[in-house]
Amino acid sequence: MSTPKLSTQETYDLDRAHVFHSWSAQGSLDPMVVTRAQGTRLWDGDDNEYLDFTGQLVFTNIGHQHPRVVEAIQEQAATLCTIGPSNANDRRSQLASMISDLLPDNLNKVFFTNGGTEANEHAVRMAREFTGRRKLLSAYRSYHGATAQSIHLTGEQRRFANDKGASEVVHFFGPFLYRSEFFAESPEQECERALAHLERTIQMESPDAFAALVLEPVIGSAGIIPPPAGYLEGVREICDRYGIVFIADEVMAGFGRTGKWFGHQHADVVPDLITFAKGVNSGYVPLGGVVISDAIAGHFDERAYPGGLTYSGHPLACAAGVETITTMKDEGIVDNARRIGEDVLGPGLAKLAETHDIVGDARGVGVFWALELVEDAETKKPATEAAATVAAAAKKNGLLVIAAGNRLHIVPPCTVSDEEISTALSILDEELGSLS
Repeated sequence: MSTPKLSTQETYDLDRAHVFHSWSAQGSLDPMVVTRAQGTRLWDGDDNEYLDFTGQLVFTNIGHQHPRVVEAIQEQAATLCTIGPSNANDRRSQLASMISDLLPDNLNKVFFTNGGTEANEHAVRMAREFTGRRKLLSAYRSYHGATAQSIHLTGEQRRFANDKGASEVVHFFGPFLYRSEFFAESPEQECERALAHLERTIQMESPDAFAALVLEPVIGSAGIIPPPAGYLEGVREICDRYGIVFIADEVMAGFGRTGKWFGHQHADVVPDLITFAKGVNSGYVPLGGVVISDAIAGHFDERAYPGGLTYSGHPLACAAGVETITTMKDEGIVDNARRIGEDVLGPGLAKLAETHDIVGDARGVGVFWALELVEDAETKKPATEAAATVAAAAKKNGLLVIAAGNRLHIVPPCTVSDEEISTALSILDEELGSLS
């Protein structure tokens, strides 16, 4: 006999009484009760329908409740719900092979975690063990997770309350032409000066001390900022010059989000370690991992890797991952994300920027976009309350987007249609116009 389902009010009341939410002051929370979801849409407890352009936390790349992935989880649950990580199971083996097949021939091993923050923790540990060095590099505009090491790798302000100043992390400014730290006037200048700044930072902090550089190929939570042409190649060259492991944090950018399987594939680079989570199975069951180069994996052939997780490569999560990748290939979902970004969403957001003075910048790639809202186009002073106002108004009209500081993050599933993009753009156009 199954447990009776809760009503909307019971769900809400129990949440407020017993659930402790992340990144929030608990007393003022008013969470929306979500009762069901399908594709790009979800419904609340009052049966209001919404276009979900949040990806939740930018992870529903294949959309909600894709029937092939749901069926794969159900079949796996009926066969083998769980097994310890020291055993082999078919879906874990298959998923590791499928992920490595999406990458160059020297990236063949996968260490599975429960999510992205653990992936970054373990990638750093691998790099330190491999190099025998301790210090780490990461960008100020970045987010890498919320556990002990990954929150210190994080560059944006969520780090502040957790930063004890003893993490062995050195931060640097990455390229961001709209708010250039380098007084650049072109993408080429921004790239050149950002790379010079990075190398000078390394030189001034003892080059022989650095184990790894951790970088999002497309900055995610801290602003959705694609790098200028040549930047990732330049980072690769600098890492090679100083013997630093290059870790690409693909937790948010990976698995179709940018219109390629991985964000770094927009450039001609091969990282040493790649961290992933979110889109690998659209978050249907928690899963993350580290893809490991042959050189680093070989370091542990005769010595034990000092780390592990109880649920590493969980069968249900891996079954969801196998079917997600298979379905994305069969249905051309990654290419749809590329086309949507190039032909529909990107041009549509650029038009909003031209139409509304409050939009200072529209930027992104694939189905990974941001609108930056400003009070004044010349000074670029952030419109700190406008994004939350627009997001709240859009919600009343059936569209969910993310408000992050003075930005709107527009991140629909990779399966989104032209018509759904058109609907969302119309709602955003109306709500941005109301602020004029």
